[in-house]
Amino acid sequence: MTRVFDLSHVRHDPTHCLAPGLFQSLKRGKRRLLKLDITYNYNGTSIRFWGPEPLGPDDLRVLQGVVAMAAVASDIGGGGALHLRPDTQSEEGKILRERLNLTGEAVKASTIIAKVRLNKLAREVGFSGDGGKLFIRIRGSLERLAAVTVVVRQDQQRQKVGGGFHIISAYEIREGGEIFVALNPMLARAVIGQRAAHTIISLSEVRRLKRGPTRILHQQLCARIDPGKGGRSFHIDRLWGYVWPQAQEDEIGGGLLSKRKAAVRKGLKELTDIGWEVYEYAKDKFHISRPKIGT
Repeated sequence: MTRVFDLSHVRHDPTHCLAPGLFQSLKRGKRRLLKLDITYNYNGTSIRFWGPEPLGPDDLRVLQGVVAMAAVASDIGGGGALHLRPDTQSEEGKILRERLNLTGEAVKASTIIAKVRLNKLAREVGFSGDGGKLFIRIRGSLERLAAVTVVVRQDQQRQKVGGGFHIISAYEIREGGEIFVALNPMLARAVIGQRAAHTIISLSEVRRLKRGPTRILHQQLCARIDPGKGGRSFHIDRLWGYVWPQAQEDEIGGGLLSKRKAAVRKGLKELTDIGWEVYEYAKDKFHISRPKIGT
């Protein structure tokens, strides 16, 4: 049977894509030993992400799918997305806003709810496997994302807090097999085009990627390189740092460094397989450009 894909791309918030260590490649069993606590400065704004567990490639993919679902429904003026305003009167809306834990200026912000079916989400971002086990896996990602607190400080000199919230909140409708997912205000602004800058990620490319480290590298590069334009140059040390941020890792020995460089080279090969152009113009120095995508 031919699989029909509805979603072509994600219109994503660049902060969530660029923050080093928000998503990282994790060894089996290591998640329980680590916490998530990173601060990223973007255009003069300081954004801190804190959570009880680090986020990995599956969590990255689930968030991409949820944001894409909200974006498509918002574009067509209905379907699976609803605007969630501060004065909402719906019971589900009140629950979702409460679970977003909005503080500061974010209390006044509207956001978006996407109605998500797990089987559609799995299909659109390229998950495969047994339905029951797969849905447990996706629910686990939604729970981890919903546990992450984001604190935005818009004035770094005075440390004025611009607002706080969770990355997402979720409310499951068991009878219909759907989950309501509310996006935080930063994600919502990217979806509905209120941000001057946003990151475009091709879901066709996402579905074709096979390895976790490549997924993280792909999102980081999508946030740095415009599709169909001239591309940018990167040293391999910078590239592996996107996947394994050194500030969150133990001291790196020569053997581990070689493995990480080899993993990056495999990732770059995966990118060329899906249409990217990668040229090594000097040892460990690469010029990388993206193909055009429909937006």
